[in-house]
Amino acid sequence: MAPGELDLVVIGGSAGSLEVLLEILPALPADLPVAVAIVLHLMPTAPSLVWQLLGAHCRLPVREVEDKEPICAGTIYVAPPNYHLLIERHGAFALAVDAPVNFSRPSIDVLFGSAAHVYGARCAGLLLSGANDDGAEGLERIHRAGGATFVQDPATASSDTMPQAALRRLGTAARVLTIPSIASVVSIIAGATIRPGTRP
Repeated sequence: MAPGELDLVVIGGSAGSLEVLLEILPALPADLPVAVAIVLHLMPTAPSLVWQLLGAHCRLPVREVEDKEPICAGTIYVAPPNYHLLIERHGAFALAVDAPVNFSRPSIDVLFGSAAHVYGARCAGLLLSGANDDGAEGLERIHRAGGATFVQDPATASSDTMPQAALRRLGTAARVLTIPSIASVVSIIAGATIRPGTRP
């Protein structure tokens, strides 16, 4: 994937991934020309403050997704608790209360598969730390659609089940990234301006 050939980055994670997001998202530049959509496995019975926590540290605006909300470049979107997050063909999000997938709602596989279907090669997927294999199938679908696929280095994950499951499924098709390199790689493939001294 050449720089600038990207419209959407989808990120999924579970146990241990919030800490990673708090490190990588603040490092994304304010001129990032793509949208970022995130699914985390959250407790379904309580309101989530994740988007506010991330927003307090990021250059980019951070929002919790609302149903039928248009997808805008340069914005980070976080799935609300207890709803699957999908992408519609006309460039908007949709929320669904279908049955959990991989015991999860929201499910990473649901978002990743939807993104692959709508965006194809103009989508990149990133799977972070987590304690089950949700996201591995969805990341493979992104790869098959021509999109870029990335996995957090399992050695850096507080729970390596999720990245290991993706690597078993995709092998070398998924690029393994250390935590410090993730923001740089995303910025480069998105075609954003990279700050001096930043390396992939």
